[in-house]
Amino acid sequence: MGSPPATAYLTETAVFACGCFWSKEYFFSRARGVLATRVGYTGGGVAHPTYNAVLTKTTGHAEAVEVQFDPTQTSFEELTRLFFTLHDPTIDRRSGGGQYRSAIFYTSDNQRLTAEAIVAEWQSQGHPIATVLEPAGTFWPAEDRHQQYCDRHQITPRQYTKATH
Repeated sequence: MGSPPATAYLTETAVFACGCFWSKEYFFSRARGVLATRVGYTGGGVAHPTYNAVLTKTTGHAEAVEVQFDPTQTSFEELTRLFFTLHDPTIDRRSGGGQYRSAIFYTSDNQRLTAEAIVAEWQSQGHPIATVLEPAGTFWPAEDRHQQYCDRHQITPRQYTKATH
């Protein structure tokens, strides 16, 4: 008798930035179909940024959440819709370093097209969306003390509710 066949999981990666990454990771990690999350920095011009360096607003990085998900259980569209409920996407936070800017770092043309369609949907309903769409670059994981921060400190963050769609 042979071994049972290994179960192969298809996974996709999504990267979202929308403010402090601690609370955003909390909500993404609880979404159906999400296999793993980690917080880190992306969208900047400095290799191996640290939390303290990003705080100086000189690296150009955004605090972001990388989401590994099973596309048979959820979709990039569902996760993007969740993203828009976790912050106010109408506020432009790009100036002064943009650490808390609203951005979707797409990993494929399909993700870009999906994000563009959702942004257009929100805009057609009168929401002046400030979220930027950027191709995913290097994702630098944050220091261990930032990973699963809310869970480790037994914090339940409040979810943004003003501009839910």
